[in-house]
Amino acid sequence: MSISFRLKFFPFVATVVVVSIGISLAQWQTRRALEKEQIAGQIKALSQQPAVHVGSEKALSSIPPFSHVVMRGEYVAQWPLYLDNRPMQGNAGLYVLMPFRLEGTQSYVLVARGWQARNQQDRKMLPPLSTPTGTVEIEGIVRQQLDRVMQLGQADVLKPAAIVQNIDIAQLAQQSRLSFEPLIVEQVSDTGDGLLRQWPMPSAGVEKHRAYAFQWYALSAMACLFFVVTGIRRGKHKVSDTNAHHSATDHATTR
Repeated sequence: MSISFRLKFFPFVATVVVVSIGISLAQWQTRRALEKEQIAGQIKALSQQPAVHVGSEKALSSIPPFSHVVMRGEYVAQWPLYLDNRPMQGNAGLYVLMPFRLEGTQSYVLVARGWQARNQQDRKMLPPLSTPTGTVEIEGIVRQQLDRVMQLGQADVLKPAAIVQNIDIAQLAQQSRLSFEPLIVEQVSDTGDGLLRQWPMPSAGVEKHRAYAFQWYALSAMACLFFVVTGIRRGKHKVSDTNAHHSATDHATTR
């Protein structure tokens, strides 16, 4: 029995496309896992450092992301903002954001104050918000930006008490006419406002990305295997037909 491989053009092209996409997605998932591992290492290293005091002598822009900072100043209570679609512990809610004026400066920091549950009966109705007055001291973690969600439609113009999907500091500075630092601070200290501050870790999900990468590599391997198996041709029936033809010829000659 002879075995041969028959190369078919269209199955070959389809296999190349599937394998290329699978490997590309697997490599992307692997890179995301490595990025989050690096972030986790950076967070761990910075968490062991003492908190940096931000103010007139130390600008927030000079501090690396994920650093622990302490700030003194006042909340700008007239400019609350809310990030929509931010669940916590399985409950729908909002991230409460607010400008914070640094003591002794004209600089403002956008502070993610915490999480607040949504009104289940009327999603447009905002729950009461308690804001400390006067000079307060807060602690937080520096972030380049908060985790973004899919933007449905065109972003609304930023205005006080706006509910938005994502936030852009440059746009906020333009609309509010306040001079903002280019970074955001996730507040971790309690100011008695009733907000939750169990912020999601940006380094979470490493194992998930590695699992997805394995699945894409496995899909690519299965596509290759399927192409090879379906292209194999065995010569058993062909040989039998040839033998039958020779037998018929010999019988005719004998007669």
